[in-house]
Amino acid sequence: MQILITGGAGLLGTRLAKAILARGSLTDGNGALRAVTKVTLFDIVAAAGVDDARVATVVGDVADAAAIAAVLTPQTDAVFHLAAVVSGQAEADFDLGMRINLDATRLLLERARANGNRPKFIFTSSVAAFGGKLPARVPDDYAPMPQSSYGVQKVAGELLVNEYGRRGFIDARVLRMPTVCVRPGAPNRAASSFASGIIREPLNGIEAICPVAPETVMWLASPTVAIANMIHGHEVDGAGFGSSRILSLPGLSVTVGEMAAALARVAGDATAARIAWQRDAAIERIVNSWPGDFITDRADALGFERDAGFDDIVRAYIAQELGGRLPA
Repeated sequence: MQILITGGAGLLGTRLAKAILARGSLTDGNGALRAVTKVTLFDIVAAAGVDDARVATVVGDVADAAAIAAVLTPQTDAVFHLAAVVSGQAEADFDLGMRINLDATRLLLERARANGNRPKFIFTSSVAAFGGKLPARVPDDYAPMPQSSYGVQKVAGELLVNEYGRRGFIDARVLRMPTVCVRPGAPNRAASSFASGIIREPLNGIEAICPVAPETVMWLASPTVAIANMIHGHEVDGAGFGSSRILSLPGLSVTVGEMAAALARVAGDATAARIAWQRDAAIERIVNSWPGDFITDRADALGFERDAGFDDIVRAYIAQELGGRLPA
């Protein structure tokens, strides 16, 4: 099988590639298990850290039709479309967000349609699809009402992917992902970036600013579970999605205050004291428009995973990224 991962140089892109390569095989559109022979990591910068003869690293613009045609060919069996301009950046630069988050999705879909081989197409969406007045727990069939440009672009992408699937051009799978936490590395311009920063930075001995109130509720998944669910989203029988190929994935519903308390339990009060609470109205407006809890009966029935608890997410970051060492 040949796999294309857009956003392949990012955290999730590279981890997804490693997980697929370690697995060694995936099911094709006919349900047959086939060896993975090529994984193309496509991004605006070169992917690093995936040393495998089956990997092709390609640098290009995901919103450029010629670049897409070069990497999405009739031999491509599956597309994981992860590339996106993150929420804060999409809000600050409307044109860039529309180009990367919407126009590029349409280009990929049109190329898949032109190729005519009906690849599996896994589109990662977001809790930002929802907004406005929300129930305490949001069901899959609740009407999206995004309150940010990023959310609007993601919902438009969801509908396009679902429609191309309905028409038989692709085998569509839309996965509404929880906020992924704890992400290693530097902060980005996502409004949710603080969710990782308030854990990651204190564990690295650095002060972190939390721009939202402690009672702010987040819907979270660890990188490990996020990757497992992306692969499961590829492997599960598409007929199990029912009439809609759009699915909200399981997550953990926790307040930011509970996240800080978990950090204190796992790494000590001194570590948690490195969180500085300085509210930012612009970030709060975006984050508070997102749901903090979902009803995920469909995803649960299809076998998608969730983390056991936020303490475990903190422990996993310490084990995987810090070699099990706590800050002094």
